[in-house]
Amino acid sequence: MVQLNEFKLEQLAMVEGESLVDVPKHFEKPNIHIETDYAFGAMQQKTSDKTTFWEPDPRYTSQTNYPMQLPVMLEVRPPLGPNVAIAKGDTITTFRVWETPFDSFDKERKGLFIRKMYRTISPWTTENPIFLHLTSTDPATIKSAVDQCAEVGYEMIILSFGSGLNMEKESPEYYAEFKEYVDYAKSKGIELGGYSLLSSRWISDEVDVINPETGKRGGMIFGSSPCLCSDWGYDYFRKIKTFLNETGMSVFEHDGSYPGNVCASTTHTYHNGLEDSQWKQYAQIQGLYKWMRSEGIYMNVPDFYINSGTNKTGIGYREVNWSLPRERQLILGRQNIYDGLWKTIPSMSWTFVPLTEYHGGGAAATLEPLNDHLVDYESHMMQNYGSGVQACYRGPRLYDTPKTKAVVANVINWYKKYRDILNSDVIHLKRPSGKDWDGIMHANPKLKEKGLAMLFNPLSKEIVREIKLPLYYTGLTKTAKVREKEGKVKSYQLNRDYVITVKVTIPANSYTWLVIE
Repeated sequence: MVQLNEFKLEQLAMVEGESLVDVPKHFEKPNIHIETDYAFGAMQQKTSDKTTFWEPDPRYTSQTNYPMQLPVMLEVRPPLGPNVAIAKGDTITTFRVWETPFDSFDKERKGLFIRKMYRTISPWTTENPIFLHLTSTDPATIKSAVDQCAEVGYEMIILSFGSGLNMEKESPEYYAEFKEYVDYAKSKGIELGGYSLLSSRWISDEVDVINPETGKRGGMIFGSSPCLCSDWGYDYFRKIKTFLNETGMSVFEHDGSYPGNVCASTTHTYHNGLEDSQWKQYAQIQGLYKWMRSEGIYMNVPDFYINSGTNKTGIGYREVNWSLPRERQLILGRQNIYDGLWKTIPSMSWTFVPLTEYHGGGAAATLEPLNDHLVDYESHMMQNYGSGVQACYRGPRLYDTPKTKAVVANVINWYKKYRDILNSDVIHLKRPSGKDWDGIMHANPKLKEKGLAMLFNPLSKEIVREIKLPLYYTGLTKTAKVREKEGKVKSYQLNRDYVITVKVTIPANSYTWLVIE
């Protein structure tokens, strides 16, 4: 028997990111990206990274920093433990680390390196189904939503938080009820799944994680959370798997996923104490997601478990912003998209569209009744589908009139026509400010459509602008054929920096798009 108290998975002596005599508040790190699949507690990779440590190297005595504090020694290790016993003949599998050195300091190019990495190491992130966040489990509402999705080309329904779904309920009758909905959805070509809450809730003194400073629950992430290595925790995972197996659901949205809590309990069945609590709880949550990945279950998880098998995480937004007036939601939504796609591919993230009132805001913030707000509804869809970012369209239905249905169907048909290029990497053109045009451009040299630019006008008047399109990453070198929407093609000669300038007219409070071949 060997007791593994701690380990270092990687240790590399690097060239310093900057050479300073004195010690600043923050050193610039070497130009490399480090990523592991032992990540938790945040929606984005940077803040979920708990294993990357940049340390000084006392052996590097020729450095310019007088106290010799340059962060040049990269260490990848768990923040705690694992403190696990390895029996004779057994093995232990560590987490995985990926290292991506950059050849440039250009923000877009560095982002493209990272995006290429995700497409390579976690290819499931490229799945990007069109889904509705349904707010009800009423049988008639579910079947109506399935019918609507099938009619307009949607592909998936998630029974949202507040819908009434309870995956922890153990009942043959309950399983049979939802299996009927799943089967009905499948008959229409729609995948059906649902939502479950895990860590952001209090269970009991016996179940919740124990604060090592107080010896009691409370004062932890989310205030308190159940310990995944308690009997309750193991039972929860069993219930979720059973529900999915019995109903045939193929979509799972997991909220309040394991955030990295430690647990000082010595009475929980499946961990010994503080030192192994994080390692073993993470093994539980990662095991669930790996099982789901192996079963082909699509996963929305608002934490960065991408490299453990989940498909999407939130793009980064404040939920209360969806209670602001509709025109502000549109600007903020495009800002979230613009900012959120520097280091992630479009299909890795979701944004939000509140079809019904969400966090307040009243009529000014709400899209229902949809037919009364078709311009805003279409604008939401176009900026989301136009970026390749799916949104949680949260409500009881997708359309309320034939006119609304036609608008939704037209947008979905447009998206599917250009789906490949719209799911390709984004080149950032101009961040939304609400004061002038803003836009992004997709680029993919492997496609017939080498690029597609989405351009938006938030102003109440039509504008005419000359817009520079950087085409280096489209693979084009001499000539670009450009058409606005489905209009006539015009040829442009690329400048030496692979840029063309296109004159466009963007309607008031609207958008246009350019296809580049």
